[in-house]
Amino acid sequence: MAGDVINAGAHPITIVPMGEYRTGMLDESAAEIPAFDPVSKRIFVVNGADKVVDILDMSDPSELTKIAAIDLSTWGKGANSVAIKNGVVAVAVENSDKQAPGQAVFFDTDGGFISAVTVGALPDMIKFSPDGKYVLVANEGEPNDAFTNDPEGSVSIISMAGGAENLSDDDVRTVDFKFLNDGKLPHGMRTSNPGTSSVAQDVEPEYIAVSNDSKTAYVSLQENNAVAIVDIETATVKNVAGLGFKDHSVHAFDASDKDGRINIRTWPVMGMFMPDTIDAINIDGKEWVLIANEGDSRDYDGYSEETRVGKLTLDPVAFPTASTLQKDENLGRLKTTTAQGDVDGDGDFDVIYSYGARSFSVLDADGEMVFDSGDAFEQILAANYPNVFNSSDTENYSRDNRSDDKGPEPEGIASGYVNGTPYVFIGLERQGGFMVYDLTNPTNPQFVTYHSDRRFSGNPENDTAGELAPEGLQFVDAKDSPTGNAMLVVASEVSGSTKVYDLK
Repeated sequence: MAGDVINAGAHPITIVPMGEYRTGMLDESAAEIPAFDPVSKRIFVVNGADKVVDILDMSDPSELTKIAAIDLSTWGKGANSVAIKNGVVAVAVENSDKQAPGQAVFFDTDGGFISAVTVGALPDMIKFSPDGKYVLVANEGEPNDAFTNDPEGSVSIISMAGGAENLSDDDVRTVDFKFLNDGKLPHGMRTSNPGTSSVAQDVEPEYIAVSNDSKTAYVSLQENNAVAIVDIETATVKNVAGLGFKDHSVHAFDASDKDGRINIRTWPVMGMFMPDTIDAINIDGKEWVLIANEGDSRDYDGYSEETRVGKLTLDPVAFPTASTLQKDENLGRLKTTTAQGDVDGDGDFDVIYSYGARSFSVLDADGEMVFDSGDAFEQILAANYPNVFNSSDTENYSRDNRSDDKGPEPEGIASGYVNGTPYVFIGLERQGGFMVYDLTNPTNPQFVTYHSDRRFSGNPENDTAGELAPEGLQFVDAKDSPTGNAMLVVASEVSGSTKVYDLK
């Protein structure tokens, strides 16, 4: 499967695989989030298996070499995210007690400790503003497994005005979502809990993008199917934009892993976009927000919303052919939620919802969706890789076994300019590889190519299957790149590998 599908459109791109570093640890989250430093030419990669941040030398992009690791055990359970700016490495570290406040810890590029400050519960992502004046942390605030302790989700905004070496907790402001507790949810947003959590507790900030002028943060609230728009200077939420639902009676998808075939068709299902990674890009002076619509459920011992369509009691008026729809080869196997869908409260389900939209979308600066890639990802994979369509990220030739869940599962997203053309790169966590779209017209992006270095002929167990489960993507601008060309850094969670690509 390794290589490109096609190179289409007015602005084709050449993707040249270069060096990689492999930990040799399968399915241990040994390579999750990468961050590149243009001065030291080093890549900092979250290694969840060893609970460290690996430091890789990329001065020769054809050969990545591990030169050190930053041990985070002093500050908590381990790193969840890393970012770098002006020679300062920022790491989000969760508490050993997952529901307790975590830490944002700062190091130099050699791994030397500088300072640490307290942030919210489960800091899941960390980000510098483009001007370097602020560090933002998405505190997901997940509940414990018994669902007896559900901390509030929040965003920490850390002022870097006094320098990393002088940081204290006084430099941290907290953006919370308590204002949502007393009113109606924004249209297209949702919550899911056993009735014991407030909306502020239910909100789970996942990922952050920052506008080019460093004034606005866009925060994906994945499980809530929304994006929060935050004013950085005032540390306040300007808006929460509910993303609404994708009508799969119009936009086709493959809903079953038990039909023995590829069957991309329309169904009476509403897809919840539920973006994981979020990015922002300025095109012709206007800000655009990019989201990878992975999907995620709340699934704990103490509360789970997750079930399958075949187990729902469907409303006979809304679904007059329910018995047919609920067969395994149709919608019966599709994962769905019990948290939404009983519109009239009579105990049966009037609407079927699915997790994720199997796509990427473009939002304007106000959070309004202006584009969605529809069923393009599955159609491209079906046409070019029918024997491995919707495969699992840990098992080769597992065709169709992710169709009942979230399909190819777009998770990571990154964007930037290559030779003057804006592109977006979308990593497919389960299928592997990444899609590339031309963003010249942000309201109508054009598919360019799909690239994958997953080797279905290899064996994941002996580390010969290539890149599995791209988790984090980082775009490197040509002016910062050791090759003089733009580059893409991809950290793959299941294969525990980090690979770089030259973009021309």
